Order: sequence, then C-alpha cells, then structure tokens
Amino acid sequence: MTPRHERGFTLVELLVVVAIVGIVTAIAAPQLVRARAAGNEASAIASLRAIHSGQATYASSCARGGYAQSLDDLGRFPSGGNIGFVSPDIAANGVIKSGFILNVGPGLAAASVISSSNTCNGAVDDPITTYFAEAHPQTIGSTGNRSFGMDQRGGIFQDTTATTFTNAFPASATAVTPVQ
Repeated sequence: MTPRHERGFTLVELLVVVAIVGIVTAIAAPQLVRARAAGNEASAIASLRAIHSGQATYASSCARGGYAQSLDDLGRFPSGGNIGFVSPDIAANGVIKSGFILNVGPGLAAASVISSSNTCNGAVDDPITTYFAEAHPQTIGSTGNRSFGMDQRGGIFQDTTATTFTNAFPASATAVTPVQ
C-alpha cells in the first residue's frame, strides 16, 4: 500500500482553534465594553465644555449677560448667521450623543435677564441668570458608568451612581479631575 498525502485540517484541529478564539473573545469583550464606556464619558465631558463655551458666547453677544434655558435656544441661529452657539449635533435638549443624553435647564434661583424677543436669535425662553447642563448615560454600565453636570461656573461634576443631575448637585457629586 502506498500512503496517501491528503491536505487539510482534521476536525480536532478545527475544534482547538474555535476553542482558542472563544477564550480570547471571552477575555477581550469586557475590556472592549469598558473602553467604549470610557470613550463615551470623555465625549460627554467634551460636550459639556462645548455647552459652557456656547453659553458664554450667547451671554456675552446675544442675551445681555443671560444664559439660555435649553440647548434648543443655544442651537438657534443669530439673525444674519448660519450657525448656532453649539454644534448641530447637540442643539436640542434630550439629544443622544455617544451614548449620553444631554440637557440644559434653569439653575438654582434663576431669574430672567431680558425678554426672549430681545435676543439676537429669537430665543423661545427668556435668558436667565443661572443654568445647569447635564449628561447621563443612555444605558448605565454599557454606554457609561457616571453622569456629569455643570453650571455657569464651569466646573464639571460627576456622580458615580450615574443618576441624572438636576439643577442642585447631590452631595455625592464630586469634581472631575482633568487629566493633564
């Protein structure tokens, strides 16, 4: 008899490869979820900084020192302009960006500064003396593990329970330490 020289893989070899791929996937999947959540949280912080910048520009150039009560008002174009005070991807309350829901509202003891009809962009609501902005994960544990909030002072706070911030920051909220 002459030996046959067949080419290919045996069933056992294929099963070993499939088992190895399964083990590597089981090890890597949680790391991927954590990395994605960290990226989403960094995007939420950047969005809050953009909102703060938009509010500062709105207050100084459009609303005589007052702040917008919503992202909708920050997204409105000034007369003669073609862009709002924030980018179009965050120009409405309740918008979802990178797995986080963004909102802006009146701050504590907010008072009207001028009538909305006197703003440069025809805001819906009157500009006010204080505001707060918040970003919370759409799905806790998947899109993010912390919620973030800020007010007109510009400091960003985090809550590790991922609860939605209101205009009064809870005692459990801590300042986010920026990475240098």
